[in-house]
Amino acid sequence: MNVTDSKTGVVTPLSLLKLIAYSCIGIFVFFIPIDIGGKTTIPLDHIVSWLRKDFAGMAEVYAILVVLAGGAYPFVSGNWRASKTQTVLSIFKVLGVVTAVMAFFSVGPAFLFEKDMLPFLFSKLVVPVGLIVPIGAVFLAFLIGYGLLEFAGVLLQPIMKPLFKTPGKSAIDAVASFVGSYSIGLLITNRVYKSGQYSAKEAAIIATGFSTVSATFMVIVAKTLGLMDVWNVFFWATLLITFVVTAITVRIFPLSKMDDTAESREVEKFEHSRFKHAALEGLEVASNAAPIGRNILQNIKEGMLMAMSILPSIMSVGLCGLLLAKYTPVFEWIGYLFYPFAWLAQLPDPMMVATASATGLAEMFLPALIAAKSVFVVKFVVGVVSISSILFFSASIPCILSTEIPLSIKQMLIVWYQRVALTILIASPVAFWAEQFVR
Repeated sequence: MNVTDSKTGVVTPLSLLKLIAYSCIGIFVFFIPIDIGGKTTIPLDHIVSWLRKDFAGMAEVYAILVVLAGGAYPFVSGNWRASKTQTVLSIFKVLGVVTAVMAFFSVGPAFLFEKDMLPFLFSKLVVPVGLIVPIGAVFLAFLIGYGLLEFAGVLLQPIMKPLFKTPGKSAIDAVASFVGSYSIGLLITNRVYKSGQYSAKEAAIIATGFSTVSATFMVIVAKTLGLMDVWNVFFWATLLITFVVTAITVRIFPLSKMDDTAESREVEKFEHSRFKHAALEGLEVASNAAPIGRNILQNIKEGMLMAMSILPSIMSVGLCGLLLAKYTPVFEWIGYLFYPFAWLAQLPDPMMVATASATGLAEMFLPALIAAKSVFVVKFVVGVVSISSILFFSASIPCILSTEIPLSIKQMLIVWYQRVALTILIASPVAFWAEQFVR
């Protein structure tokens, strides 16, 4: 029996308590910096740092086990033969297992064990990502499972159509990606598109404009770049810039020319004020949600599956990207496409920004690795680019190709270029402004 009704507005104290209390826990863990032992950062980062410090050996064993499971999973599940894309990805995951085992046992060619190669990928990325994704998933149960998502979605409806040319409900996809993951956002988008509620154009806009990496991944990027001291500035600036870039790309080719017919259109009729309706939607979700324990277990399962998918790819695609960046001019050549924008923005070392931004096409972490020792402004801009560009070959592009959303690789490459160029221009003045907070 429902304890809230969006038509009558009947609310019980329990549903209100769940909406407020659980949402506050999620907000606290992801967005409220606290000081512990002289270090000020968000609670999620404190938890991961504690595990890495006090249980370093166990954390590495755990990480290698997750990589091994991730390499085997496509073949156990049979997913490796679902498409050519999945076959290629599965091969890369096997390569990821090989390189992770080499890193764990310190066996292999000397050039792979330079500090910015396998040791960096395994110790600085695979281990923390392997911890932060499932631990973050635990707290995502509080953030997205008890009405906050729906509450925010209804309130954001009036800005979605005029700004992004998408229905109001796409706000939920956007928020789900940022606080959950691009895979959750794409799952929602594909499901709604198949039901006829999104046009091909709307689904493509959401997939390439909102389905970015989650807040937990942003923590890894910020930590790699040494930006945790300005975490809230970095997070909210990245959120805003990502959506501003999306608002621009939807108005230019190729997204602007895609088919915009849908079987059913969203109707926005509220019997109450928008805020009251948003609150009632959130309360209804809170009242009908599964118990917190069940939600947490489900989120841990999804988080582990995601970690299993991501970690082998970091070790294989990430290593390929690092080797190409260090020993070939490939990304430098691609970087020349972005040099004019970095120069126009008057960034220090514009070629560094351009080259680092180009490497994001292979793996979204690579720009952060390349710019990690640069000056603050460069690190800030590159950090925003790595998130805002959204499209990369180690995960998001194959995920989109596995849906029924009609986007080709050529179209995604064009959108990727547009997003990187625009982000460099828009993020640069924000980076110069943010610099004052670290002086």
